[in-house]
Amino acid sequence: MIEERPQADRILVAQLTGEARFRARWRELTGDEEGTAVAALRELAGGRADLLAEVAGLLEGASEGELDEDLARQAAGLCRKAGADETAVDTWIAEGRRRNQAASQPPFSTPAGHRARRKTHPEESGCFSLL
Repeated sequence: MIEERPQADRILVAQLTGEARFRARWRELTGDEEGTAVAALRELAGGRADLLAEVAGLLEGASEGELDEDLARQAAGLCRKAGADETAVDTWIAEGRRRNQAASQPPFSTPAGHRARRKTHPEESGCFSLL
């Protein structure tokens, strides 16, 4: 199902996500680094507090319990400082959790615990006759 929203919004969400992750570090940011990151996100968002909230929430919700949780939380924090709509962040955190849970499920086309079987040529299985 294709999300019913303008493609430009989807592209901007992807750009904001990339920018926030690019600016985040595995250590605390210096004041200058944080200021530069927040300014870059504000400029890119162009006043779209709703999209900053989406990115912040998805980063936080989808990263819970993951190896990159600290990095994602810092990136989300940058979005919050850049002006994310705080009233919408919790909704997006829940959506991030839902998406993370859905991504951990096996594909619906393959029953759980079953492997897809590859059809083999008789010669590949060793069951062939030379007669």
